[in-house]
Amino acid sequence: MTRYIPFLFVFLWSTGFIGAKMGLPYAEPYTFLHIRMVLTCLLLFVAILVLKKRWPTSWKLTGHVAFSGGLIHIGYLGSVFTSIAMGMPSGMTALVCGLQPLLTAVAAYPILGERVKPMQWAGLFLGIVGVMLVLSEKIDLANPDQLFNGFSMAAVGFAFLAVTSITASSLYQKKYCTEMPLMTGTFIQYLVAAIAYTVLAYSLETVEVQWTGEFIFALFWLIFVPSFGAISLLMWMIKQGAASKVASLFYLIPPVTALEAFLLFDETLGLIAVLGMVVVSLGVWLAIKN
Repeated sequence: MTRYIPFLFVFLWSTGFIGAKMGLPYAEPYTFLHIRMVLTCLLLFVAILVLKKRWPTSWKLTGHVAFSGGLIHIGYLGSVFTSIAMGMPSGMTALVCGLQPLLTAVAAYPILGERVKPMQWAGLFLGIVGVMLVLSEKIDLANPDQLFNGFSMAAVGFAFLAVTSITASSLYQKKYCTEMPLMTGTFIQYLVAAIAYTVLAYSLETVEVQWTGEFIFALFWLIFVPSFGAISLLMWMIKQGAASKVASLFYLIPPVTALEAFLLFDETLGLIAVLGMVVVSLGVWLAIKN
């Protein structure tokens, strides 16, 4: 049964980009994440009390867990929501984040001692070329101030900040958080994010929400599917396997997200963008096949 967990993870994780795209027209990104994280914390805390789950055994481990949570739930998730809110298509944002396996494979040696091979360097190069091909299709030379059609360079920057943050979180989690109790450790990570997004939302945004049916559906989908389901599976897989192997699953997420975005939002990729996605997939395959 456990052999199906990676495929379930890919589907659940990919829907996070779709949920963001669906809900962001009705709330600013940090406000959306503030509500999501507060509700997630409340539900998870009730579950911990009912199931009487144990907490981390030391303050040191708690600190490591909290820092790792900040990387994934603030650095990664906040950047993804900001990028999509700035107009970057959800499928394209997922593609940039799909570079995680390449970055993990290269960074795993100095941090975890997992050796980087020449083919992995080649994969990294191909992955970057592929992303450049996908982005090139959106370049708008008639509007040099914005550069891309529909979104700015800042949106691209946030997408790259997202992939850097989740790469750092995966490696940090593998190195320092292997003894983390899954449920209570996840609660600590969400609590850090809830506090951060509360401050960000009330400091930088209007905190206004249009409580439409679509927003409520997106909110609760993101709470129960990516927040509870996908994150729990990710933490479990990191604990079970090599960081680079776990990261390899992320190369499946961009095409799955692109298909979902096409079916739900009519987001399309042109010939060059499709070629770029193939090049990225080839690069990731080279990086993780050994």
